Amino acid sequence: MKTQSLILRTTGYFLLPLLLLFSLFLLLRGHNAPGGGFIAGLVAAVAVALHLFFTNVQAARRLIGTDPRDLIGAGLLIALASGLPGLLQGKPFQAALWGSFDLPVLGVVKLGTPLMFDLGVYLVVIGAVLTLVLTLAEAEE
Repeated sequence: MKTQSLILRTTGYFLLPLLLLFSLFLLLRGHNAPGGGFIAGLVAAVAVALHLFFTNVQAARRLIGTDPRDLIGAGLLIALASGLPGLLQGKPFQAALWGSFDLPVLGVVKLGTPLMFDLGVYLVVIGAVLTLVLTLAEAEE
């Protein structure tokens, strides 16, 4: 599936980290504003698919570092686990709970179960889209 376009290859190497960074921005912003795990996962999957267009399937798999189906399983477990803290505190399943942490460089960081759920959705979407894209790319080769 590798292309010979110098423009796509050069642009792709610059766009890949930018798209992944934008994906993380959308993920972290999503539980308070538009964005979240679904759209962030799509942006990350598009970044890897773009990488696939100017390299090959093996390079894209190396970029991911694991089988995309493993990401689906991990994401489902994380999303499910995000509901357990509420149950442990006698609240409903998936109740939003927040905690603040004082980090030396970043200051006060507020983390909660909605972000944990978004992270699970993020991994499921990346895994599902990349499983589809990589399977189609392998069938083409």
